[in-house]
Formats: sequence, structure tokens, C-alpha cells
Amino acid sequence: MENQIDEIKRKIDIVEFIGSFITLKKAGRNFKAVCPFHQEKSPSFVVSPDRGIWHCFGACGEGGDAIKFLMKWENITFIEALKELAKKTGVKLTLNKIGVEDKIWQKKERYLGMNQLAGEFFHYVFSKTDFGKKARDYLKTRLLNQSIIDKFELGYSPSSWDSLKLFLKKKKYEEEEMLENGLLVRSERGSYYDRFRGRLMFPLKDSRNNILGFSGRILEGNEKEAKYVNTPETPIYHKRECLFGINLAIEEIKKQKNVYIVEGELDMIMPYQHGYSNFVAIKGTALTNEQLKLLKRYTDKITLMMDADVAGIESIKRGIDEAEKFDFEIRVVTIDFAKDPDEALRKDPNKFKKLIAKPVPIYDFLIEAAQKKYPEESAFSKKKIGEEVIPMIEKITNPIVRTFYVKKLAGVLEISENTVENLISQSKRKKNQISLNKIKYSKPTEDSRELTINKYVLSVLFQSEDPSTIYKNVFEILKPEYFLHLSYEKISLLFFKEMEKDTKFDINEFGKKLPNELRPIFDEIFLFASTDHNLSNESLDRLVHEIKKYYFKREIKKILAEEETEDKKKQLKKLSENLKEVEKNLISL
Repeated sequence: MENQIDEIKRKIDIVEFIGSFITLKKAGRNFKAVCPFHQEKSPSFVVSPDRGIWHCFGACGEGGDAIKFLMKWENITFIEALKELAKKTGVKLTLNKIGVEDKIWQKKERYLGMNQLAGEFFHYVFSKTDFGKKARDYLKTRLLNQSIIDKFELGYSPSSWDSLKLFLKKKKYEEEEMLENGLLVRSERGSYYDRFRGRLMFPLKDSRNNILGFSGRILEGNEKEAKYVNTPETPIYHKRECLFGINLAIEEIKKQKNVYIVEGELDMIMPYQHGYSNFVAIKGTALTNEQLKLLKRYTDKITLMMDADVAGIESIKRGIDEAEKFDFEIRVVTIDFAKDPDEALRKDPNKFKKLIAKPVPIYDFLIEAAQKKYPEESAFSKKKIGEEVIPMIEKITNPIVRTFYVKKLAGVLEISENTVENLISQSKRKKNQISLNKIKYSKPTEDSRELTINKYVLSVLFQSEDPSTIYKNVFEILKPEYFLHLSYEKISLLFFKEMEKDTKFDINEFGKKLPNELRPIFDEIFLFASTDHNLSNESLDRLVHEIKKYYFKREIKKILAEEETEDKKKQLKKLSENLKEVEKNLISL
């Protein structure tokens, strides 16, 4: 199995592979990008084509090989990523030879299989049985055609307590598994029954077309029950990550460079039936960080189609908080002749087409909404408008966009732009004060420059095409113990030993020889010189001496911190001699 993994890595051009997901730019021997796994402005994500590795030197600190990248990107297990890359590279995988059983992967595969069977069961009941007639008749009133029903694999859960449970038991699934996967509910008496009963069923899929869970809509005439029942949080379904219809919308989102976001399943399905293929629906009323992170892979523009009522506007505001972090261009479409996209398309498709062709930029929408809420031409109304809009403008990170809306709001409020800026500053100070009150300060545990120099000097050496030359000229000054961390000391010790040999040095082979616990640290150090820092203009020789100086300073602190013992007099002389020796070395530098 280990050889198969190595073979897959060898056959993958890591720059081409990662470059198919994010934009990479050349940086010396390596490539750089803005990290796709956390929000940042300056690129801290570095890829090494020579060693087939990547590392983020920003907030997330993630790193690894092509397999790890795919795991992070798709949020999948090691085995799933391995299977996909094996298929991509044509490597025949023999999973039965895996040494450590991947229980997480096995459970996920089993639960996805369970959901697939449940989806087929619901769709069969809907399409082929008399039990599904009520649901079929209902969708006729919603003007959905059969091809769309099949495309989305819509189904029906019969009004039975255990029909799905009995079906899945025949497929060798246990009740406890069905419970954990959200398909069953346990009663107070300890018995199990179907979670979904008498409902129109919507399979909730991920971008890879896997069914993660379900949403069940009550049919008309059953108003006493909740309108929707959804799969709860399970090992494979997480509401914050789910975007209904994403599996069908990805390609069109990329093509249109825009995604329309709506609030319900039918509000996504009906536009799809009318040829609008870049719509997705959220579960809940506000966009989450996880959903935006997923959409950012495909587009920089989002268009919200939320209700224009108070609750809808508040959900839009909450969405701005997260969307601004990702630097999205946000627009809004409000439907004035129907309550949602589904109803609008059934009423007047042409009017709907004209409406979505003219989305309003998010901050224009918020200003107009505030003006409608406080329409009086009075000082107090202007004050209320300012109180609602200014906290939103304060979130704008782009200076051009911010300046534009400062000017626009000043015109609406009939005040100067400087006054608007002052109000924004006041709003910011209040938030910062609240944040400061929550901060718990802790003293830094190590000198950041010392750590940076340690990593940079080693990285320059490791990335050098002829490290032996640098070693002879500079690194003979250093000893492994001079480095700040024990892991750096161990890596440099092994490296120095390799340098002393006459054989040709291969950095990749050296990395493979390292103990498992040191490999990720070595990978991080290797790529560090390609990140943004202020050391590239400094003399390497000077930095090497600075490492030595830091070491002697640490030694002085150790000596001065020695605890007094019973034989203090004997120890004192020795400590004094050590102190003089170290001070002598420090002065010589």
C-alpha cells in the first residue's frame, strides 16, 4: 500500500493539481497563493514542485501533500482522497492492504450507502405506489415536470411508523446506525420509529453528489405539524455546510461567475426548471462561513434573493459579516410581485427574468431599505437611518467601495462626508472596546525574530541547489544545539551528518529518512524562505551569528536561573566559570 501511495504522489504534478483549484504564482523555485483554507489578504500558501508538498504560513498552519490538499478541499477522509487520486493517476489501489483500519471512512461510506438506499426508497414510493399519489398531485399544482422530479430524486415518505426502518433492516443496517444517521427517532420507551412520515422528500447532496441527509416537507392540509423536518446533525450531515442544489449548479456558477442564493428547496428547483442553473438554497436564514468558503471556490460574486421583510433584511445583514471576510461582490434581488422565486416563476416568468437581470448592490439595498423604514424628512429619521447603515458600511474592506458609500450616505443624511467618517470611527471604537474587554493577555513564550531567523536560515540551506557549499562556508559556525526548538536541533543534527558524507545529497531522500514526527516540521521549514518576511535582504552570515548570539543569551539565562542547592559553594564556582566562558563567547561575536 505504501508503494501505491508513493506511486500516486509521483504521478501527480502538485503545481498543476493544486493550480486547478486555486491560482498559483511563481516565487523562485516554488509557487505561492492566498491560502484557500482561511481568510487572508497576503499570500502565505507555498507549494514546492520539487518535493511535492505545500504549507500555509498564515493563521491555519496547514500543510502536506496532494492527498492532504484534496482531503482539506473536499472535506473527505484519507481513503476517499486516495481513491480519487488513484483513479486520476491510473494507479490500481488494493485497499485491503491498509495497515490501520480507517473507521471514520468506513462509517462514512456505510452511512452514505444507507442514505442512497433511503433516497431510492422514497423516490420509488413517490413514483410507483399509490401511497405517493398525494405527493404527485401536490407537485402538479406546483407545476414541476417529471424530468425535474427525477433529476432531483424527489420522493415521499409514507405515513407509517416503520416502513423505512424495515426496508433498511433487510439491507443489513442496524437500528442504532439508522438513529445516528438521522433516519430514525427513539421514543421515551426506547423503541425506534421513522423520522420522516407523510412528507415530500428532498435529498440533500454535497458537491460530489452524495446524499448527506434529507428535508421533508409536510403536504398541504397538515398545518398542525412543522412545515419542514430535516436531518439533524450526524457524522456526515452538517447543516452549516449544506447548500441545496450545489451538485447541479457548480459548472454554471463557474461559467456565469455568479451564484443566486435562495431560502428554500422549491425556490432553487423552480428556477432550475426554467433554465437558471446557478441557483442554490440555504438551510436556515443566514449564510454561514462554511457555505461561503465553498462558494468562494467557484465565484467572487453572490446574489441574494431573500425576503424583503424585516427578518429577511436582518438575515442579509448577518450574511454580510461573513461575506465581507471573503471579499465577495454582494448583490440583492427583491421580488415585489410574489413571495418567493417559486411563486414568481409560476406567476410571470418574463417579469422574473427582467427582475434578476437588475440586481442591486448590497449597500444600496440596505440604504434604500432604511429609507423605506424611516421615510420622514426629519432629523430623527436621518439619525435612525445612520444608526442602521453605518455599522454595515464600517464592515467594507475595499477602500474604493467604502469611499463610494460614505459619499452616498452623506448625501442621503444631508451631512458632510467627514461627519460620516467620524460616525464610522465611533462605531468602530465601540466594537473595539467591547473586544478589548474580552481579551485575555498572555506573555509571548519566545522571541519571534529568533524563531523566524531559525526557520529562514535552515530553509535557505534546504532549498539551495548545492547545500554543501553553504554548509562549508557558513554552517560550520553553527551547532545543532544553537537552534531554538528541539525538533530543529534534531533535524539540523541529521542534516549535518549527511553533509559530512561524500555521497551526493538529495533533499527529498533526506526528508523521507526523517522520523515521522519530524517530517511535517521539516516540510514547513523547507518552504519558509518562500514566504513574506524581511530577512531576504539581510546577510546570511549575519543571521547565522545572530542565531549563535541568541543561543548564548539563553545559556546565560539558564545559568542565572539555576536553583541553589545544599552544596551551594561547590556549585557557585562552577557556575561562575561557566558564566565567564559564555560571556567570553558572546563578546567575541
